[in-house]
Amino acid sequence: MAKKLLTVVGGTGTQGLSLINAALEDGTYAVRATTRNAASDKAEALRARGVEVVQADVGDEQSLVEAFKGSAAVYGVTDFFEPFTKHGPEKAVEIESAQGINLAKAASKTASLEHFIWSTLPNGGRLTGGKYLVPHFVAKNRVDDYIKQDEALHAKTTFLWITFYGNNFQYAAFAPNLMKTSGSYVQLSTASPTTPILSIGSPLGNIGAFALAILRQPRKTLPGRFVCAYVEETTAGKMLQDWGQVTGKRAVYVQTSLDDFSNVWPMWGLEMGVMMKMWDELRERIWTGEDGILTKDDLGLSAEGLVDAKGAMAEMDWKALL
Repeated sequence: MAKKLLTVVGGTGTQGLSLINAALEDGTYAVRATTRNAASDKAEALRARGVEVVQADVGDEQSLVEAFKGSAAVYGVTDFFEPFTKHGPEKAVEIESAQGINLAKAASKTASLEHFIWSTLPNGGRLTGGKYLVPHFVAKNRVDDYIKQDEALHAKTTFLWITFYGNNFQYAAFAPNLMKTSGSYVQLSTASPTTPILSIGSPLGNIGAFALAILRQPRKTLPGRFVCAYVEETTAGKMLQDWGQVTGKRAVYVQTSLDDFSNVWPMWGLEMGVMMKMWDELRERIWTGEDGILTKDDLGLSAEGLVDAKGAMAEMDWKALL
C-alpha cells in the first residue's frame, strides 16, 4: 500500500527541515518539500535522502495548488522577517498575510487533503485589547481569521504555536554583548528578568516532533485545535544565565525602555522590544486566548526526547559568534 503524502512548505528552512527529519525517521509518510529554488544545494541534499522536491512560491497561489496535489497532509509556514528586512513592518504584514492566505487557498483546493498544519502565533492584539500590535504576530493572525471563515478548511486545520527558539540569542536584538570595561556580557531587554518564557528549545530538533505528533492524532488535534509547542517553562533572566553557563561568560540582564532599545537596534529593536513588553505585561497569559489548547503532555511527547533551550545553546558554536 502506497504511503500517504506529506507536503512540507519551505522544506529547506528550520521548521520545514525539522518536520522532514522527523517524518523520514518515522517512515509513515512519503515526503514532498516545496522550495523557491529546487536546484539549490539544500534541495539536492533533500533529494538524496528520498524527498521529492518541487518548486513553489508562497507568493504564487497556483504554484502551491500544483505542489499540494495528492497531499494527505500539508505543513504551512511563512517568513515575516524576509520582507520585514527589505520593506519594513507595515509592508511585511501585507506580504506575509497574503502569502499565508495563498497557502490556505491552495490547501482548500486540495481534494486529497486530510490535515493542514498552519504555523502561527497567539493573537496579542486581542489579548491586550489592541494595546500591543506586534507586526509578526498580526500577519499570522490575519491568516488565522481567513482559515476560520473557511469551514471546510478549518475542520482540517491544526494551528501550531511555536514558542521562543532556544537559539535566538544568536540574533542581534537578543544577543548578549561584551562590555569591555567590565568584562561582562550584557543583554538588554524591554521586559523584566522575571518575565515567563515558554521555549521550544531546539527548533530544528523539536518542531518536527510536535508536528508529527499532531498528524498522528487527528482525533485530538482536529477540528481547528490549537497546539502550544514548548518543552520548558523558564524566564527571560534564567535563559540568560543558562547562556552564561554554556559559554562560560559572566552575563548581566539589563532592563531598558522601548525607546532606548529601539535606538540601539533600529527597526528590529521596536519589533522585538514591543513583543517583549507584551510578554512582560501578559506573562502566563500570552500563550492563551483559544479554547482547549494542547501541549506536549496532551500529545504524549516526553521531555526526555526533546532538547531544551540550554541544550540548544550548547549545540551552537559560540566561539564564532562572541
